[in-house]
Amino acid sequence: MKRLLLLALAAAALSNIPAQAGSSTGAPAPEVRKIWDASTHNAFTDLVRWRGAWWCTFREADGHVSDDGRIRVLTSRDGERWESSALIEEKGLDLRDPKFSVTPDDRLMIVCGRKSPGPRTKESFKSAVLFSTDGRNWTTPTVVLAGAWLWRVDWHQGVAYGVAYGSIDGLGRREPEAPDWKTNLYRSKDGLNWELVSQLAVAGLPNETTVRFLANGEMLAMVRREGGDRMGWIGIARPPYKRWTWHENNYRFGGPNFIQLPDGSIIAGTRDYTALPVTPDGRSAGSTAARTIIGRLVPPMYTFEPFVTLPSAGDNSYPGLVWHDGMLWVSYYSSHEGKTSIYLAKVKLPKAR
Repeated sequence: MKRLLLLALAAAALSNIPAQAGSSTGAPAPEVRKIWDASTHNAFTDLVRWRGAWWCTFREADGHVSDDGRIRVLTSRDGERWESSALIEEKGLDLRDPKFSVTPDDRLMIVCGRKSPGPRTKESFKSAVLFSTDGRNWTTPTVVLAGAWLWRVDWHQGVAYGVAYGSIDGLGRREPEAPDWKTNLYRSKDGLNWELVSQLAVAGLPNETTVRFLANGEMLAMVRREGGDRMGWIGIARPPYKRWTWHENNYRFGGPNFIQLPDGSIIAGTRDYTALPVTPDGRSAGSTAARTIIGRLVPPMYTFEPFVTLPSAGDNSYPGLVWHDGMLWVSYYSSHEGKTSIYLAKVKLPKAR
């Protein structure tokens, strides 16, 4: 109890210390503040507004890759003063990369990776889901889709959709050793029982994928790739979401996320790799220059046009995005101040060109 009190006090103090903001040319400077750094490594965020409050979730652990991942949930009424509402952990397991959604019956849902120590295999790596009616008390993580990572979920007309990725025997291999690498779209009516909708015909080790539903009912997919030229892909499909049209993007993605605003524009966030040194084979040679960027996905090819670079460096990105009261709210993590910590940015959008 004493430890939890100290953590809460530390978080409250941090929430009142704005971080130095940065912006690209022509874009208003965002308001940025650190909201959590209680653990050694705090990363992989998501953000949602639910029942009149803000909720932010992320992974706490000893490092980016370690076997002690726990899910932290923070909450705030005003977006400035944050407190811990839950810490979810399973002994001997690494809970990774939690993502929010809201179920049709108004429960908060988290989907995450669930890994046991050792190499990633079908038995050691699974996806899990958990639910809450108040954001503080959560169900025990329930395993779904063994051997595949269900990375993010979006609900549409009472049905959850999400993309899971991995190879037949697990998630540990790289080209050309993984000819059976699969990236599939699944659906579920309850978040627990999932059925295959379609296989995404994306080459080059596709992995982290966000799908959203546009106002016209089409599904848009933003896909990270770690093989080939590593450039991101954007896919679009009409109901029943079995036939896809794909476009290679002008940016490489890392921790991709996007939302559609009320005016129809599409705002996305990702890690920016463009400043990294490149080896002769076209691959990035390091990661210290990476930044977290926000921009527009512009039809018809859904090219990415960044307009804000958030204060960030090194280990960073994985933004959560919420549009509220004419402002874009962004959760993300970064190590630019020395410790990998959680940040919240309020971004005023520049006028579209």
